[in-house]
Amino acid sequence: MSGATSAGRTHHGPHRDGPHGDGHRNGDGDGLPDDRGAEPARTGRRRAILTVLALALVTLLSSVPVWLRTAGTTALQGDVPVTVTGTQAAPGIPAAALVLLSAGIAIGLVGRAGRWVLVGAVALSGVLATVSAVLVAAGPDDVARTAVAAATGVDTLAEPVALSPWPYVAAVVGLVVLAAAGWLASTSGTWARPSARHDVAAGPAAVPDDDQAAWDALSRGQDPS
Repeated sequence: MSGATSAGRTHHGPHRDGPHGDGHRNGDGDGLPDDRGAEPARTGRRRAILTVLALALVTLLSSVPVWLRTAGTTALQGDVPVTVTGTQAAPGIPAAALVLLSAGIAIGLVGRAGRWVLVGAVALSGVLATVSAVLVAAGPDDVARTAVAAATGVDTLAEPVALSPWPYVAAVVGLVVLAAAGWLASTSGTWARPSARHDVAAGPAAVPDDDQAAWDALSRGQDPS
């Protein structure tokens, strides 16, 4: 009778330690660590990188077209048509695009402390782009005279300055960059650590998992058990 009782106890012991009773397994019972919560964090950092890089490209492209058209005059050539691109009229625009490009690359590298530096850099880029574009739109004659003087030697305008829509487009892009800086500030706290993936991958490699690794450990004077 006591032997039957002992056998019954022996039967139930392994059952409690079976696959469904192991506390180290995830909710799916597959024995793997549950890293589903890390995927949104990695996706958030990736989305931030792509957003800032896209804004850098749009900011730069807004300065490429012609912003101003006018004409100067010389004694030999008469009227000389003069066009001014955004990069000439507002050098701050491509400078802001370069800062955004650097910030977009750095987002993939910095930790939680450095993210505030990047948020500040993105915000300053937005301010620089907006102010540069607004100054040109508010005073196109001054920019045109500088360009005419460079082309003809005198700063006299022979025609009224024709302002294209691109300065206003660049100003709006700068405001969008500012809004993106606010978005980064509110979401950067959820970014995954840049080195988390490498830390997880490096863990299993440190344990010998075959006979050859065990012999290598013994040759180094280590106990593989």
